[in-house]
Amino acid sequence: MLAFLGFGVLLGNVASHPVDDTLASTRAPVRLVLPPAAAPSTSTPGASESPAATTSSEPPASESEPTPTPAASNSAPAAKTPSSSSGSSGSKSESHGSSSEASADAPAKKLPPIKHVFLIVLSDAPYASVFGPTSTAPYLTGTLEHEGELLVHYDAVAHEELANEVALLSGQGPTAETAANCPNYTAIAPTSAGAEGQVIGNGCVYPASTETLAGQLSAKHLTWSAYQQGTDEGGPAGACAHPVLGQPDPTAEQTASSGAYATFRNPFVYFDSVLDSPQCDADDIGLDKLQFALASAKRTPNLAYIVPDRCHDANPTPCNPGAPAGAAQADAFLKEVVPEITASKAYKESGLLVITTDEAPSSGEFADSSSCCGQPLFPNVPSKTLTGAPRGGGAVGALLLSPYVKGASTSQEPFNHFSLLRTIEDLFGLKHLGYAGLAAVKSFEPALFTAGKH
Repeated sequence: MLAFLGFGVLLGNVASHPVDDTLASTRAPVRLVLPPAAAPSTSTPGASESPAATTSSEPPASESEPTPTPAASNSAPAAKTPSSSSGSSGSKSESHGSSSEASADAPAKKLPPIKHVFLIVLSDAPYASVFGPTSTAPYLTGTLEHEGELLVHYDAVAHEELANEVALLSGQGPTAETAANCPNYTAIAPTSAGAEGQVIGNGCVYPASTETLAGQLSAKHLTWSAYQQGTDEGGPAGACAHPVLGQPDPTAEQTASSGAYATFRNPFVYFDSVLDSPQCDADDIGLDKLQFALASAKRTPNLAYIVPDRCHDANPTPCNPGAPAGAAQADAFLKEVVPEITASKAYKESGLLVITTDEAPSSGEFADSSSCCGQPLFPNVPSKTLTGAPRGGGAVGALLLSPYVKGASTSQEPFNHFSLLRTIEDLFGLKHLGYAGLAAVKSFEPALFTAGKH
């Protein structure tokens, strides 16, 4: 195992990238000399991959295989068990309160009664640049990691950013257009129903019949809001900001002149069921509205989906010419927003804050297409790695903060964006949408929630 957390993700020419399960801020600097890259091992399409196994981001020339049946279980990577571990490391993940290895803190048998989920989604950054020892985000790695539980083996499920955000909201796999961040804002057509509730077709705006987490919450008289930095008052984009249907999206290309707001970072506006509802204008709103909501537990939505703009989302591409970029800018965003959340009554009474990244880079020096958890071949873009395994979105990690979570702890259990969607659905008693319902996808296990607030 490499000597520091997630560093192998940063070395695209190395055939494996095991991660250390200790926190970044507790490690002394080390000097590492890597051996030559080993040949990648062959794995079976549809089987789960260890998030610590880098796979090539270069797909074969053509793919036509149907979606295979995912594996029924995952092989978790070998894990150390540090003194700070919650006790979930190295155990099989099971949803709905199934058993796991006991820890000194007597882990819960079921998920805690969380009523408010706050989800902060960063962008296009590998695990090591956000959570690892080379991170330039000291507040995240030096403060927040000590207050929460770090999911070391948490993966994105696709490339690019929009494809992962759609997955988080609906359990849908990518189309060719969402996998390109929807350069043309077009409806998916023709549409047909595929296995696992998938919408089959080309385009990026899903028909009104496509279910979403937002719709599930509304149907159960629960609330949601998407807080989009860059759509605040005075900016060029307002609430529920999106291009005209059928027109090009000028924000789809991430360049140094494309500005702070990007439509593809706002997955809610890619579903007709949201666009056609008054809730889009009322609840897909600017980040400046978050403080007002947090002032009262009653006003705080059950799901708060929080998106920093391109100047603060950890993406290495500057939002404007000459502007600073990367994890340091995301750290400044988190340092401002996270204390407002954790000081709120809603969080203190029954809150869960998750900080993760939509995807690891899909190309370049730090490209990563590793996957876990029965990664399927997506029917609209059934690409695989050169090893024959389905391509994922790479190792990104996730940090959990909650009154129910023990601080300074780590978990080696494999999870991905579909796991997070499934967990939120389980917390609110909702059915599992799309690939969140796969047999190999598990909710966050109750053993992660070891603090004494049960």
